[in-house]
Order: sequence, then structure tokens, then C-alpha cells
Amino acid sequence: MIQPLLAYIGPGAGVALLSSFLVLLTTMVVVVFSLLLMPFRLLWRAIRRQKRLKPWVKRLIIVGLDGQDPQLTERFMKEGKLPNFSKLADRGCYRRLRTTFPSLSPTAWSSFATGTDPAKHNIFDFLGRDTRTYLPVLSSAHIGDVEKFLKIGKYRIPLRKPELRLLRKSKPSWTILGEHEIWSTVLRVPITFPPEEFHGAQLSAMCTPDLLGSQGTFFLYTTRPADTKFKEGGIRVALPAGGDRFQTSVKGPENAFLEGKPPLEVPMTIALDRAARRARVQLDGTAVDLKEKELSDWITLSFKAAPAIKVSANCRMMITEMDEHFSLYVTPLNIDPENPAMPISHPSYYATYLAKRIGPYCTLGLAEDTWALNEGVIDDATFLKQAYDIDREREQMFFVALDRLRKGTLTCVFDGVDRIQHMFWRYFEKGHPAARSASGSEHADAIEKVYRHSDELVGKVMARLRRDDMLMVVSDHGFASFRRGVNLNAWLLSKGWLALKEGGDGTAEWLREVDWSRTKAYALGLTGMFLNIEGREGKGIVKPGEDAARVKAEIMAALNGLRDTGTGETAVNEAFDTAKLYSGPYLPNAPDLIIGFNAGYRTSWDGATGVVSGPVFEDNTKAWSGDHCIDPRLVPGVLFASRKIDRKDPALVDIAPTVLRLFGIDPPAHMDGKPLYEKAFSGE
Repeated sequence: MIQPLLAYIGPGAGVALLSSFLVLLTTMVVVVFSLLLMPFRLLWRAIRRQKRLKPWVKRLIIVGLDGQDPQLTERFMKEGKLPNFSKLADRGCYRRLRTTFPSLSPTAWSSFATGTDPAKHNIFDFLGRDTRTYLPVLSSAHIGDVEKFLKIGKYRIPLRKPELRLLRKSKPSWTILGEHEIWSTVLRVPITFPPEEFHGAQLSAMCTPDLLGSQGTFFLYTTRPADTKFKEGGIRVALPAGGDRFQTSVKGPENAFLEGKPPLEVPMTIALDRAARRARVQLDGTAVDLKEKELSDWITLSFKAAPAIKVSANCRMMITEMDEHFSLYVTPLNIDPENPAMPISHPSYYATYLAKRIGPYCTLGLAEDTWALNEGVIDDATFLKQAYDIDREREQMFFVALDRLRKGTLTCVFDGVDRIQHMFWRYFEKGHPAARSASGSEHADAIEKVYRHSDELVGKVMARLRRDDMLMVVSDHGFASFRRGVNLNAWLLSKGWLALKEGGDGTAEWLREVDWSRTKAYALGLTGMFLNIEGREGKGIVKPGEDAARVKAEIMAALNGLRDTGTGETAVNEAFDTAKLYSGPYLPNAPDLIIGFNAGYRTSWDGATGVVSGPVFEDNTKAWSGDHCIDPRLVPGVLFASRKIDRKDPALVDIAPTVLRLFGIDPPAHMDGKPLYEKAFSGE
């Protein structure tokens, strides 16, 4: 799952505008080029088809349930609350599924897709680091800048399209299937932005930005005064107190067509009817009637950048209070799937096709607004409505694809289980520190309900299976409590492996007050720790080789079994040396250590944002109260399959080679995973 430090790390906002401008020309070029290459592609496919064995299945359907935990699954199955999961297990099999090191969603789903360990697919966390500046960068996508423009009057016309490149390496299974003319539909599988070309259709997911280029920035228009900004992913817009009519605007991405790149804006007028506890919102000629505490449907905004150039976005709105103060919540500005300003699907029209079939839907990578709930801007009920609305959208597009699939694969990831566990574990576990600040326990059964909901989905899928189909239900990791946070940089400071600049107090984010000339190690991301290596980092002081090995060994010895000074509990089970975990061409990009936190612990909120000051150990009192960024051995995922597998200890990395084997294709030698089926089977 994405964490707050990612709220503003993402593609530049101007990319959306410039991409929109150049998309038509690019599409025409691609079409012409594809037509020229078609005879050669058909010949190559014919050759590859001759080498392929007979498929064992006609259709393979993979339902991904992000974060479904085996202990809870087994408990609810035993209690008779998951009849369809139980039926699927009896018909085929159920196993716990080993996850990746680290047990983070972008890492895990990348291994699911490619059949490789992180050192071969290059995704180790949500974040990577710029070794020159030590600042975090998004690990999954590279966004280039446009430097050359043609000036026409007050407008600047870009002379090329911004570079937008997926940083995940290794071919996913669906690309290899496509090389053998086997169709795949891939819906909302994490780390698929920007989408790649292959023989199939795809809608991107995790790390797909909002229109501002962030990983999810909500807005709160409010008359309530505040001295501080939101810490996580939100913008507060002040409204004058005491009025019943407000004139403001919704600010969109930077207008790259104008000098200085001022933000695009859509004028917004808010007229209150306090007696009816309603408001009418006028947005560029469109009127929206809102009722207090009711989340609106999707609203389309059109930002005008230049003559004949517009960028559209979708959002939802809700009046959160209407007494002494008035507050209006606006969700992040989702890229409009009917008119996407950035590439979010393959083919490019697939997102639009889905919108025509099911209506507007959420396109943001982190669809559910966890930031707004953490900041207290929305309440539990609103978050749950968001989560289930998004799940309904996902289910509709899934069954649209399933009904059209004659042969090949369909993979769709549903993330409601993950998000609801993140935000509602405080009710699920007695004595959780976050429960002290919770408004009530009316949602104490939220986690059980979402597992039951997933069971209903599985039942619907099973009812649509054909004789020669196969169904797999997969989760990328399990779940645990997040009661206490550990600030690893504060710990390194206390041990002398990290130093602050003279006069620095460590309160600045992103390690900006660290004295790199006296620092040997630093933590970045959710589970990673790096040595400050000379020649690798911009101001490295630890010499590679024996010196680095000695420092690493010392830190590992100090971390292994680290105890919480406040509770006496073990906070860190083990620090893992990535050089011993896996090998591959991208190992140099990996953290030097992955920290295996004990259940109940995780990187603290300050630690996640690079703040060095403060306690090493502290209670987690936020709504985000459950997590999985811990020792991967504690949070395996689940695997259900409609056919019994041939191996006893399956791993997530085994899914991709299994997919290939089921369609008669030998997995490439570079894959780390192994097929779960060795013997062919006939349909039943």
C-alpha cells in the first residue's frame, strides 16, 4: 500500500496537459507504423505458435485480492462465513502463499506479474532515491521534462512529448502470452503505469497519478480556521466566515502552455441553503446539488489551457459540516477515463470503452482516500462508501471483460480488503492505540464484512466458470496490526551511524538536515536501509568492500531482535541483507538492508517522511492502524485454485510461470518462480 510520503511524489502535473495535446499526433504515427510492421509480426507469431505446446486450459481467470490474510481467511472459513472460498478449496486447493522481500504491494505484484525476484524487476518499494541528492523519487515510473517550446503569442507549444517510462523490468506473463497470440485482459494490477503494449487490454493501477501529478491530493474548502497544513495529501482552501455564498475555484495542473506555468482553474460558486442543509455548487456552467454528509456521484471538470485544448478530470464532493462552520470535501482529481489526459490504458481507447460500458470510474492508483480519513476530513462511513463504490466499479469492468473473453486470461486486482484492513484494524484489535481517538466502534465488523464481500465475488465468478476454465484467487501478502512506529533514522542517530548538520534539530523532512560527511547509513522508504557508500551516493563516506561489509554487519547485529524501550517487546525480528536474498541486474538499486519488523510494528510516520528528530519508538494513533510492511515471513498471502497444485510450498513468484505452463509455454530461464503444475490435466 502507498504511504503518506508519496502524496506529492509522482509525475509532473504538466505531463497531463502536454500528453493530451500530442496524443492525437502520436496515435496517428503509431497506427501507420503498426500497419507497416503487421506482416512481419504475423510471420513471427506463426513461428512462435508452432513451438507452443497444447494449452491445458482455455480460459484462466485470476482474481487478485490485495492484502487478504491467511489467518483471517482460515478463521472465517472455519466459522462458516466464507462458503465460496471453502467450496473452491474443496474443489481444488488452498495454500498459504509466500510473499516477497519486502512484503510491499508494488514489489509483490511486480513479482506476481514477472515471475522474478525484485533484483530482476527493479521494484523494491514505493520509493527509490536520487543518489545525488538523497531525495525520494517514485520507483515505478520516470517522468521527463519538456525543455523546447515554440512561442506563438502568449502561448508555448511543446516540440516533443514528455518522456513517460515504466521502471519495472522483466516481461510480465501477459506480454509473453501475447508473443504467442494468447489474449490477456489485465485490470488494475499494481505497477502497470504507464501501460505497456502487448496482445491484450490493460487498465493501469497503483502509482497512476491524479491530474495534479500526485499520488492523491484531496481538497477541503472550509470556513474553519487552521494554523497548519495537512500533513498528508491534502490542500486546505480558506473560505470567508459567516457567509452563505462563496466564490472560489478548483485548481488543476500547471498550464505548461503559458510562461510561468500558472495553475489551471475551474471557477466554483457555492450557494448554501442552511435550512435544508444543502448547497448548490456551480462549476463552469454545471450545477451540482449537494446534501450534507452525502458523497456525490462523479463530477466532470474541464480545465481550459489554450484554444481548443482542454483537460478533464473527475471528482466527487461532500459537505462535511454545515453549522457554525461550512466545509466541502473534494476528492483527488482523477484522470477522466472518457478523455484521459495521460496514458492509463492499452489500447489507449480501452479506458474510454470501459467508461462507456459502466460509466465514470476511479482511475487514481490509490483509489480510496486514506489520507482524508487519516486527517479526519472524512469519517469512517464515507471512507467505506468510497471503498465499496470503487469495488463495484471494479466488479462491473471485471464481468464486462469476463463475458467477452472466449479464450486467454483475465486478471483483475480488487483492493478493498487491503484498504479496509489498513484503516479499520483499530476496531478489530482490542487495546489498539488508535482506538483511543476513534469516534466509535460501529464499524468494528468492517474487516469481517469485506472478507464476506470478497467471498460473494468469488461465488459469482465460480458460477460463470466453464468446463475448460481455471480460476485462481491470489493475495500478495497478509496483514498485521500497526500499534507502534519505529523511526529508524532516529535510531541510527542515537547509535552514531547518522549525524545532523551543525544547528540542525532533525525536524526537516526528507533527511534535509543530515550531515552526509559524517553519516554511514540512512533509512528511506518503508522497509529499506542504505549505507552511504563512497562513489555510489553523492556524498558517500563508507568505502565499498570490507569497510561496507563491516558497517553492514554491525548494523544488522544491532537491529536483530531490537527491543522497544517503551514496552519491552521485540520491534525488529531481523535485518535482511539483500545481497543474500536475491541476485539480478538491478541489485545495485536495492536497499542494502530490508528491515523485518515484528508484528505490531512498522516504520513510524516521521520515519517514513525522513524526519530524524523525535522518539525512536512511539504509539500509532492514526486511523491507518493495520499494515504488512513487516517481516515477510509473518504475512504470507493466500492461494485458492480450482485445480490442485503439484507443489506444497507455493510462492507469489510462482504464479507467472504457472500461467505460462497452463498455456503450453515453457517459462523463460530467468524466471525465479517455478510452475505449480507439472502434469497436464483434462477438463472436467
